[in-house]
Amino acid sequence: MTSEELREALAVAVGDRSRVSDGDSERDLHASDISFHRPARPDVVVYATSTGDVSAVLALADGLGIPVTPFGAGSSLEGHVIPVAGGISLDLSRMDRILDLSPADLTATVQPGVPRSALERAAAEHGLFFPVDPGADATLGGMAATNAAGTTTVRFGKMRANVLALEAVLADGRVVRTGSRAPKTSAGYDLLGLFVGSEGTLGVITELTLRLQGIPEESVVLRLSFPDLESACRAAATIVAGGAGVTRAELLDAWTIASINSYSGTDLPAGPSLFVEASGSEGAVASDLDLVREIAASEGATDVVAERDPTARARLWAARHASAYASGAAVPGKKHRPTDICVPLSELAGAVAFAREEVDRRGLVAGIVGHAGDGNVHLSLHVDPDDPEELRASDELVDALVEDALARGGTSTGEHGIGLGKIHALEREHGDLLPLMHGIKELFDPNGIMNPGKVLARP
Repeated sequence: MTSEELREALAVAVGDRSRVSDGDSERDLHASDISFHRPARPDVVVYATSTGDVSAVLALADGLGIPVTPFGAGSSLEGHVIPVAGGISLDLSRMDRILDLSPADLTATVQPGVPRSALERAAAEHGLFFPVDPGADATLGGMAATNAAGTTTVRFGKMRANVLALEAVLADGRVVRTGSRAPKTSAGYDLLGLFVGSEGTLGVITELTLRLQGIPEESVVLRLSFPDLESACRAAATIVAGGAGVTRAELLDAWTIASINSYSGTDLPAGPSLFVEASGSEGAVASDLDLVREIAASEGATDVVAERDPTARARLWAARHASAYASGAAVPGKKHRPTDICVPLSELAGAVAFAREEVDRRGLVAGIVGHAGDGNVHLSLHVDPDDPEELRASDELVDALVEDALARGGTSTGEHGIGLGKIHALEREHGDLLPLMHGIKELFDPNGIMNPGKVLARP
């Protein structure tokens, strides 16, 4: 089938020629995410506006053996939305309606193209919020597909813990639903959990029912500075183990703090830091913060500042979320190559120390940040894509970090996912389970059209 014939067939399938494009600008916009991985153009872009559109596109593509790569906001970090095999980029951003918001049930039902910020605004009108905060204003469908996490995971869990039900379209166009609006279930195999985190390789999510939380009475952030990274990590682990009901516990190394100050115009004390937020009733917050202060003092904290004003807190979290942009601005001419691993809390200090030693030993430039409350370590690595020696050193660094994390009883990725960039890491971590994973893939997508080249290597 020629490109023109494919375009016409897709226009008939969705009933609207204007939502199918093979123009250069559209293909370029859908050729990459914000990751380090090299772009690859799709042959054609289709904008879906309904579950029916998605079903029609997948049925057509499956019959013709044409690859389909779902696309949301393009904010993924391991090449998830890059159409490495060409074919169709299926853009879901126009499926952006909040279908239901039920304060009584603490749920919201949304289409996959709804941005996280849009749900936040709608829920806030009812005194509610959606708790998963990856930083980027990602679409909720993309967040579910990658099992996104973020700064609040220590309290509320990742996307899988916050999705009650979903609708998805399988590779052959069949529409399925799994889960319900009930708070829990014990009915059968957990297909809901299987779809969440499947990275578009098993089907396309077209609707989500999500848990909401009540906006707390009070929230306070403690900004803590430490003499070294290890003491900051030990403090974070002890805070969680000690039972403090913190909402966030974020680690930033000295290099990242300096980058944020330069980029955002802040004047944070230079040095390894924790941003720790406690939320809840006034009494609970006071008790939690007393415990945090006590633990921080035992680890030699050099600066302890409480931010109670909502504007000041928002400014602090905005600076944290902008840390990737800040670190990029600190090394102009290099490309951001973020990566993450996750380890048990008792191993956090060792994993961070190992990461810093390996970065410095290889002569690379990287900041270290992390969701320290759940052992998730992130490297904001910066390399010159035209320097083969630096590229090789960065590859070796990522491999070393994965091996170290696995040796510590951890995982190759806590939240970025496997995507295109960590397929071999998945093989090292779960080699004995790969036949089962390939079997699941074959069952859901026998013709291999769903986001090929991601998660699993070709058998």
